[in-house]
Amino acid sequence: MSASTPSAEFRAAGTDLSERRRSGVSQGPLIDITARPDTIGIDWGVDGAARIGAFTTIAAIAADARINGAYPGLAAAALGLATPQIRHLATLGGNLAQRSRCWYYRNPHIACLKKGGPDCPARSGNHLYSVAFDLGPCVAPHPSTMAAALLAYDAKIITDRRSGLTIGDVLGDGSNGAADHALASGELITAIQLSPPVRGERALYQRAISRSHAEWPLVEVCVRAVVSSGSIQFIRVAAGGIAPVPLRLSASEAALQGAPANPANIARAAHQATAGANPLPMTGYKLELLSGLVHDLLERLAA
Repeated sequence: MSASTPSAEFRAAGTDLSERRRSGVSQGPLIDITARPDTIGIDWGVDGAARIGAFTTIAAIAADARINGAYPGLAAAALGLATPQIRHLATLGGNLAQRSRCWYYRNPHIACLKKGGPDCPARSGNHLYSVAFDLGPCVAPHPSTMAAALLAYDAKIITDRRSGLTIGDVLGDGSNGAADHALASGELITAIQLSPPVRGERALYQRAISRSHAEWPLVEVCVRAVVSSGSIQFIRVAAGGIAPVPLRLSASEAALQGAPANPANIARAAHQATAGANPLPMTGYKLELLSGLVHDLLERLAA
C-alpha cells in the first residue's frame, strides 16, 4: 500500500464510520471485525471485579444490574451518551477509539492535523466547542464519554497485543494532534478490566449539554467517593469534553482526600477543578460548567 493510500479502518457496528464514509472523510479500505467469546459480554471475578468485552454494546452496559450496583458512574455514563438507537449498536471499544467530532475534521474539504494537514484550523477559527485545557496542537476535545468514566474507575485496557494499559496509554496525553489515540497501527482493543469496587463507594456522572437529548457533552464529569464519619476517605474525579484527552482532576482530589465533607471543602475542590486550565478565546465558559458540575456531584455524594 503506498504512502498516499488511506489507511485501513476497523469496522464493528460502524455507527460513526458509516457517516464518515458517506461524507468522504474516511475513504480507505475496511477490515470487518466480529466478536469472539472473549471480546463480548461482562465477566465477573471472584473479587467482584468486572471484565467487559470491547464488543459489548453501550446499551448492555447501561442496562446491566450488576454494573449499576458495582460501577454506577460507568452505567450512568453509558446511559447518558448518544441515543437509544446508537447505544444498542455502538460498542465499548468503538467508543474508546472513535474519531474526532470537530467540525473542521468532519468537513471533507478542510485540511487539519488529523487528516494530514499542516495545522489545526479550529485554533484560529470557530472553536466554541473546543478545549479549555490546551494540551497540544489540536484543540478538539476527545469525544469518548466512556473513556472519561473508565478513567475515574482506574480501568485497564486489553488489546490483541498488550494488557494493563491505562486510558492515558491508549489515548495519549494530547500532544500528538494528528491522532485520536496512541494504539499501534492495526492494534485492536479486546476488553476492559475494572478493579473491584471500593467498599462503601458511591459514584455519579453528569454532563452539561446544549440541548436535552442526543447531544455531545460540552463538559462531563464522573466522581467516585467514599464518605465515612463525615470525611472523604476515597475520591476520584475525572472529566471529559475539556481537553484532547479525558483528565483526572487531581487538584480537586487533593483538596478532598481525608478532608471533612463540608460545604467549604466541596467549594474549594470545585474551584480547584479548573487548576491548570488555559482556555481558548471562546471556551472560557467551559470552566464555569466544569466547576459547577464538580460542585453539584460532590454535594450530592456528601449528602
